[in-house]
Amino acid sequence: MGETRRVVGVDESGKGDFFGPLVVAAFLADDCKADELSALGVRDGKLIADKKTLEIDLKLRADFSHEILIVEPSDYNQRYALIKNLNKLLAEGHAEVIDRLLSEKQADLVISDKFGKPELVEGALAARGQNVPLEQMVRGERIIQVAAASILARAAFIREMQRLSEQYGITIPKGAAAQVDAAGRKIVRMHGIQTLPNLAKTHFKNYRRVVNPTLFTR
Repeated sequence: MGETRRVVGVDESGKGDFFGPLVVAAFLADDCKADELSALGVRDGKLIADKKTLEIDLKLRADFSHEILIVEPSDYNQRYALIKNLNKLLAEGHAEVIDRLLSEKQADLVISDKFGKPELVEGALAARGQNVPLEQMVRGERIIQVAAASILARAAFIREMQRLSEQYGITIPKGAAAQVDAAGRKIVRMHGIQTLPNLAKTHFKNYRRVVNPTLFTR
């Protein structure tokens, strides 16, 4: 039998959502575990219902090595204010979880879902002293380890959205569509405008529509 590779998959969740954190996850598994992961229902986390995502996530976190970075909105807004570039912020997040995982485990290859110029993640990893082989590919979730990482990231995002909804007494929607603006205005009425940076990404256009809606109704 041929040797099997130890592969780290990396993906994120929350980058397109006005409310909630940015979550980046790294997941390590041998290629020989592909059938086992498929049997658990592992595929692109964006294609799985929330309840099922949370169920699969429990099994993945119990049985496989992983790292999850949750960048809460207040921290996210501070990071973005310094970097002013979402892809650079994502690259730092990808590099952080890869570095944390590889500081404890060995891997032959890292595969990351591609979101920008390859040198962004490469440079962020090099700055951390990591020189593991790295592949960045569009639709990386077709690789089972990346799909598993997408589930870990999505599940953490779902849990954080549930926590924020309970904390602020309103069901906080995902995404960045019109219902998100409506929820934002309700939160401002309930808790004040100073609350928004603690649960939303303030560089989104939604923020301007929430804090000054008359600009968009003329």
